[in-house]
Amino acid sequence: MQAYVVGGAVRDELLGLPVRDRDWVVVGATPDEMLAHGFRPVGKDFPVFLHPRTGEEYALARTERKSGRGYTGFAVHAAPDVTLEEDLLRRDLTINAMARSPDGALIDPYGGRADLDARILRHVSTAFGEDPVRILRVARFAARFSDFGIADGTMALMRRMVADGEVEHLVAERVWQELARGLMEARPSRMIAVLRECGALARLLPELDRLFGVPQPAQHHPEIDTGEHVLAVLDEAARSAHPLAVRWACLLHDLGKGDTRADRLPHHYGHEARSADRALAVSERLKAPNDCRDLAVLCAREHGILHRATALRPATIVKVLERTDALRRPDRFERLLQAAECDFHGRPGKQREDYSPALLWRDALAAVRAVDAGAVALACTDRAQIPQRIHQARVAAVARIRSDITTPDERCTSG
Repeated sequence: MQAYVVGGAVRDELLGLPVRDRDWVVVGATPDEMLAHGFRPVGKDFPVFLHPRTGEEYALARTERKSGRGYTGFAVHAAPDVTLEEDLLRRDLTINAMARSPDGALIDPYGGRADLDARILRHVSTAFGEDPVRILRVARFAARFSDFGIADGTMALMRRMVADGEVEHLVAERVWQELARGLMEARPSRMIAVLRECGALARLLPELDRLFGVPQPAQHHPEIDTGEHVLAVLDEAARSAHPLAVRWACLLHDLGKGDTRADRLPHHYGHEARSADRALAVSERLKAPNDCRDLAVLCAREHGILHRATALRPATIVKVLERTDALRRPDRFERLLQAAECDFHGRPGKQREDYSPALLWRDALAAVRAVDAGAVALACTDRAQIPQRIHQARVAAVARIRSDITTPDERCTSG
C-alpha cells in the first residue's frame, strides 16, 4: 500500500502558508490491513483511520456515486483497486485535488497548480454538482483566498444547482458549520457575496438577501445600501479579529430593515425590534450556538441606543445596562460594544474615527458595578424599596462620572 498527503496541506504548502493539518489517502489497502498496522478506525460512512503515533487521518482511496438528493445521498466504494487519480477526481476544487507522493513529487492530474497560480477556484468535475455543501465551501474559500476569482463554469454550475433545489436539502447543522467557518475567514463578506451571486443566499438566508437594494437612512450613508453596509460591518469585525459571536451579530444586526414599508424609506422607524425578532428566528433556524444567538439578538435590539450614549440620561444608561444583563455578564456586554463599534466603522468615512460611546459605556458599567448593592439593601428599612434604591444608587454613580450628560428629548431614549 502507498500513502499520499492530499488536499489542503498540499495547497497551502504551494501557497507558502503554514500547514496545520495533514490528511492522507491510502491506495492499495484494505481495512483489515490498516488495523493490522495499528491504525484506529473512525467514521461510519467510509473507511477513515487515525495513525497510531501522529493521530493524523488516513482515508482509503474511494469513489462516490450519487444515490439521492442533498449531501448525504452517496454510495461510497473503497477498495484496493481505486486509484489515487480516481480519489482526487471526487474532490471539490482543483486546488484541493493535488497530492504529494512519499518521495515529495507533486501529483496534479486536474490542473490545481495552474489554478493556484492563476488565482482561480474551479470545480474538478461535474460530480461537484452532486453535493450542495460544495456551494458553501466555494463561498468559504472565496472568503479565505480573497484574491481568487471563481471560474465562470463553476459559478454557472452553482447557479444550476440552486435552481434545481439542491440547497433545500441541506440540514441546518451543516449550513451553520460552513457559515461559521466562513465568517472566521479574513474577508467574510466575499462568502456572502458569492452565495448571493449564485442565488443560494436567497434560499439559505432570505432575510439577509432582502437587505440588498434597501436604502440606508439619509443621515448615515446613503451612498451604499443596507446589504452593502452589513458586509462592510462584517469585514470590520474580521479586521478587528473579533470572535464568531461578534461576527454573527454584525451579520444579523440590521435584518429588520428589510421589512420597512416602501413608503417609509429611507427611514426605518422601529427596525431594532424587528431586527431582533429576525435575528432570533434565523439563529434558531440554523441552530446557532446560544452565545451567537443571544449576542445577535442583543446587538439587533440595542445597537441604535448604544450609538447615542452621549445623549442619554444617566437613568437611561443604567436601564440599558440592566436590561442587557451587563452587570452579571460584562464579557458579553463588551462583545456587544465591539459589534456596535463595527457597525459605526462600517459607515463610509468612519473607519478612522474613534467610537467614543464605547468609552462612556465602559466607564458607566464600571461605576454601576462599583455600587455596593448589599450595603444599599442593609440601609433600606423598607424591603420593598430595595430594588428602587439600588437602581437610584446606580443612576447616581453614573451621574457623578458623567456630569456633562445632557437631557435628551424622548426620541433619544427610545430603544
